Amino acid sequence: MKPGFEVIEPTFGSSFYYSKYIENHNNKAHVWHYHPEIEMVFVNGGSGKRQIGSHISYYTEGDLILIGSNLPHCGFTDTNTGNKNETVIQMKDDFLGKDFLGLQETKSISDLFNKAKGGIAFGQRTKDAVGHKIELMDEQEPFERLLTLLSVLKELEHASDYKILNAAGFSMEMQIQDNDRINMVFNYVKDHFQEEINLIAIAEMSSMTVPSFCRYFKKITKKTFTQFVNEYRIVHASKLLAEKQTSVANISYESGFNNFSHFNKVFKEFTGKSASQYRKELTAVFK
Repeated sequence: MKPGFEVIEPTFGSSFYYSKYIENHNNKAHVWHYHPEIEMVFVNGGSGKRQIGSHISYYTEGDLILIGSNLPHCGFTDTNTGNKNETVIQMKDDFLGKDFLGLQETKSISDLFNKAKGGIAFGQRTKDAVGHKIELMDEQEPFERLLTLLSVLKELEHASDYKILNAAGFSMEMQIQDNDRINMVFNYVKDHFQEEINLIAIAEMSSMTVPSFCRYFKKITKKTFTQFVNEYRIVHASKLLAEKQTSVANISYESGFNNFSHFNKVFKEFTGKSASQYRKELTAVFK
């Protein structure tokens, strides 16, 4: 039930890890995991679901994200994503030495790493600007690859089209017992969101009373447990609306809602539009 702690070794001859996967061949795609390294992921094309910390959302036309140290996350591609490649870069915050990011020329990169504690998703303009550089690193020698990485980090620091994914104050830097507890809950929701989730059972699993668990979850994630579960289900429904030619009612049930009118209400609250309208707009975009 716990997220896996991933041990990362730098690529041979480098101070950081780099790997480029064709299509959906990243075998960590469905594994809930965390690591002290900061992670940059560029998904070239396609659409899919992202879960980073307590944030769940659906991306289209590829993705470029920066994930802070020890921030639990799942992978971003699967057999339905339709992406061309996925590139993963993982680095310690002091991968160039403890004093390097204190230099006047590099202090902004340290600020970027600090923002990444909540997870950052970049917009299309930045994806277009740096995506090809990230993929080109696959063919470069270690020194040239390092220079390209620094160039990409500098561009990300200056980007204006980005979104911090987790609410202000969100942090997974907790005591080990707390980290294990909240990640157990995240993992349970990931595996069981299509079923009825019993709050009493979740609280017992966490060795807490229901009121204590609700306060605890809100304090750490900045959202209620019900809101978190509903968001997970709505994002899954958004993915199905884009990928499956089946009725909206079927999609609501496949996403864990056993009441169609409740699904419509929650979907509109979360997206600002009905599920039918959402699907029509997607169809218009991808024609």
